[in-house]
Amino acid sequence: MENLNKTVTGGQFLISESNAADIFIPEEYNEEQKLIADSCNDFVRREIIPILDRIDNQEEGLMVSLLDKAAELGFFGIPVAAEYGGFDMNYITSLLATEYIGASHSFAVAFAANTGIGMTPIMYYGNDEQKKKYLPKLVSGEWKACYCLTEPGSGSDANSGRTKAVLSDDGKYYVLKGQKMWITNGGFADVMIVFAKIDDDATLSAFIIEKSFGGVQLMPEEHKMGIKGSSTVQIFFNDCKVPVENLLSERQQGFKIALNILNLGRVKLAAATIGAGKATISNSVKYANERHQFGKSISQFGAIKYKLAEQAIRVFAGESALYRTANYIEQALGLHIKSGKAKSEAILKAFEQFAPEASILKVYSSEALNYVADEGVQIYGGMGYSAEAPMDRTYRDSRINRIFEGTNEINRMVIVDMILKRAMKGELNLMGPALKIQSELMSVPAMDSSDDSLFAQERKYIANFKKSVLMIAGTAAQRLMNKLADEQEILMNIADMIIDVFVSESVLLRLEKLVSLNGENGNSERTAMMRVFVNDAADRINKNGKEAINAFAGGDEQKMLLLGLKRFTKTEPFNAKEARRHIADKLIEKNVYCF
Repeated sequence: MENLNKTVTGGQFLISESNAADIFIPEEYNEEQKLIADSCNDFVRREIIPILDRIDNQEEGLMVSLLDKAAELGFFGIPVAAEYGGFDMNYITSLLATEYIGASHSFAVAFAANTGIGMTPIMYYGNDEQKKKYLPKLVSGEWKACYCLTEPGSGSDANSGRTKAVLSDDGKYYVLKGQKMWITNGGFADVMIVFAKIDDDATLSAFIIEKSFGGVQLMPEEHKMGIKGSSTVQIFFNDCKVPVENLLSERQQGFKIALNILNLGRVKLAAATIGAGKATISNSVKYANERHQFGKSISQFGAIKYKLAEQAIRVFAGESALYRTANYIEQALGLHIKSGKAKSEAILKAFEQFAPEASILKVYSSEALNYVADEGVQIYGGMGYSAEAPMDRTYRDSRINRIFEGTNEINRMVIVDMILKRAMKGELNLMGPALKIQSELMSVPAMDSSDDSLFAQERKYIANFKKSVLMIAGTAAQRLMNKLADEQEILMNIADMIIDVFVSESVLLRLEKLVSLNGENGNSERTAMMRVFVNDAADRINKNGKEAINAFAGGDEQKMLLLGLKRFTKTEPFNAKEARRHIADKLIEKNVYCF
């Protein structure tokens, strides 16, 4: 495989050897970034955690007042240009703030909806006049924002929305009619990004609507399973008059805006779930150390150590993938700016480039948090089921993340669809490596190389994981062609294989970079996490691969593919029990998530 260079693009990790020097790892935070993380952490610990019950009861005006405090601390302006009152900090810093705010339950949802999908459409698609009018007030917290896309009949199929906009006879207004649902921050937002079709257009357009325009009817707050403190309402637009200058970007660009903003939102959601996961692990460890049974703390039992270690492994792996992707986006942004693009256009191009990775992060991190929350309840035992302990809220609040920003099922299919489409367009050379692997299957396996460098074995495993994906995805695409789109079970098998490849490699690259920066000493627990994850990934890839092969292949071809999969997912014996105990012992010693 070719070496990955600075021109990396989305999906390229499948056909290239990635370079640890090209990624960012959390151990590289600079002092300014650490200060921002500390500020966000202090805010959550002092202002949010002590009043979570009041927030969940939706005490009148409380959420708005908390958002105001966050705005006063400058949290809303981190990624916004200085000319609009922001701090113009880089994307990694913005994600870092989102991660630490992620531990704040319902507040994290309100914060993300306001600073993410609510504000960023104006940042990246607004014209100069729109940015000057709206961004300073959104950064200062004077105005709050929401994002109105979903309708009763259009969820995953967003472009099927029925909200209509008709130009007034004098040409000064668009008159909007329609209904939006599940609108986060809808109960108090001053500014709304609303998607509608103008006349009989086939594709959505986007509008900036102020609640003060009139014709905006808010329904009562929804009663939800979790994130109870966030405002979620239906909104009816009844002949809402929107000035023509409030059309966002160009007519029929709304669907493109929605997709790109969702890509941004998926990465930020991953950051928030990582933050929530770390906080949940800390609670799990503390309780395990405090709770005594059979004469000792339950943290001393192997079954509990397994849970604590696995919680940490999944969060550490997700964090590795998150900041790897963030740095790729930063690099792409720099290249686009050098080529002459305006910063807002460059940012959108960079996110579009890494849309497959955005979906990978969203799926993996939301499911990792679900695991962490579920095992957190189990570690707490009976108290885990009590509303008096923190795991009750954590468990309920985590569930929405598999639905937010496109369901995980949709995102899995998007991962495969985007990568295959790029291959068909010639943007990603998948077929060349796939055909090479097919010929490799007909040959005698090569003898192992004499590479005895650190992590050589894991590098070999991951190179083989990639071969298994290319072999199965390439053969499925050749055999099924256009019918592959209807074989959702196969697509999801392939997507899960791709997710495991990307996350496994991300953890490995993080360890390689750590060792290059400060040597092997002090990284034994992190090395153990990487090795457990990679070895477990081999088993998952084997299982998903077998299910996919058995679903579309038969006869000699099926036998050849299964033999190839067995070869490409083979690993050497590994003592995962001792590795997990080593990880758990560090957590137990520190009494907090410490990686």
